[in-house]
Amino acid sequence: MKVGIAPLWRFWGHGSLHWISSLAQIFNIYQRKGAILEGSDADIIILNPNSSFEIAAHSHHSKSDTNVFEGRRGKGKVEVTSSRGKVVWKDGELKVEPGYRRYIDTPPFSYLFDGIDKVDAAYVTSLRAPVQRSVST
Repeated sequence: MKVGIAPLWRFWGHGSLHWISSLAQIFNIYQRKGAILEGSDADIIILNPNSSFEIAAHSHHSKSDTNVFEGRRGKGKVEVTSSRGKVVWKDGELKVEPGYRRYIDTPPFSYLFDGIDKVDAAYVTSLRAPVQRSVST
């Protein structure tokens, strides 16, 4: 058995835009993120599915000095990343100054939670048990 990182390009086929849009909708930030539209942030990656890389803690932007995948090889490498129309990652180098990031407010609930109280109530009723739920204030 061979252990490794799944090739990233498998996830970036015809459904990738739908996949990314769905994530943005779940986090309630769609059209600001997850879309290539006028007024959106225009975060785009260029992925080379044939490129490979070695995973190492020193190449990750993290406070941790270890990586559980240390020394393993991965396939599919992000060559360029553009954020808000500016190249922020190229040739394995982060090209932004401190403070470039921007906080994005994510409202607590998205369309996925519409009607969850009704579904929950139907489930509790189906148990036919004397369960009482209180609403926290």
